[in-house]
Amino acid sequence: MSALGVVGGIAQPVLIVAGSPLLVGVMRQVRARLEGRAGAGVRQPWRDLRKLLRKETITPRGTSEVFRIAPLLLVATSLVVAVVVPFVTTDSAIDPVADLFAVVALLALGAVALALAGLDTGTAFGGMGASREMTILALVEPTLLVAIFALSVRVGSTNLGAIVSSTLHDPARVLSPASLLAAVALIVVIVAETGRLPVDNPSTHLELTMVHEAMVLEYAGPDLALIELASAMRLSVFLGLLANLFLPWGIATAATPAALVVGVLALVVKVGLLGVVLAAGEVFLAKLRLFRVPELLAGSFLLALLAVAASYFLA
Repeated sequence: MSALGVVGGIAQPVLIVAGSPLLVGVMRQVRARLEGRAGAGVRQPWRDLRKLLRKETITPRGTSEVFRIAPLLLVATSLVVAVVVPFVTTDSAIDPVADLFAVVALLALGAVALALAGLDTGTAFGGMGASREMTILALVEPTLLVAIFALSVRVGSTNLGAIVSSTLHDPARVLSPASLLAAVALIVVIVAETGRLPVDNPSTHLELTMVHEAMVLEYAGPDLALIELASAMRLSVFLGLLANLFLPWGIATAATPAALVVGVLALVVKVGLLGVVLAAGEVFLAKLRLFRVPELLAGSFLLALLAVAASYFLA
């Protein structure tokens, strides 16, 4: 464990936790402006979290410990990923956990915990949302694994820090066919995993279309605040992962104050720009029918497989 990794392990979760609600606020504000509305302001997600934390925790009758533990597990897995993935620094505080397979498993664990909580309520909406979430997850996680694995072929390691450092030292690799195919596949994965349009609409509560919202309808108070915070953190994590895997410039490679400040600013700018682009794109997209979503995700998986083939044969 290096000094750079320790500093990154402290700075990254603080930045992700504090900045994720602001990222959601920025994205909502961008959508509001493009739709001709004033918007609630960038800090509204933080105000919502503060209001929820002051309310009473309500647990539906008949639920088990699965329902109660799911919000904590969702936040915990997101927090561990925020610590180990190279966002601000190239070194990880817990290097063995910064492996591709470990990170994807942690992200999947949080999603599965929330789906089980939706089933645990015994309601029709909870079961419907959990079923849809598992359908999407079954197609998203393999694509995520294969897309990032395509980047690791030339590096010879599935460690995310090693992949980022390799791209940083060889910038021309970003324009290779394998990287471009993997980037497109990863963008589709992020849209699906974070519940954005055209896969899911984060601002709707229509029972026939919602996926994520259907699983959390029975939550209230601090538990709902944890779920909302974890959802914002996962969005920041995925956008930060996309930014640093393909555009790692600015990430700190030394434990100096100047390098760390540049690393923090670079992450904020890259994730903020990606969030703005994603929010602006949602204004012009319509939600896909649920039966068309597997076709979109299957296409992204095919792109990821092509990326792996290109990394082997076009090296």
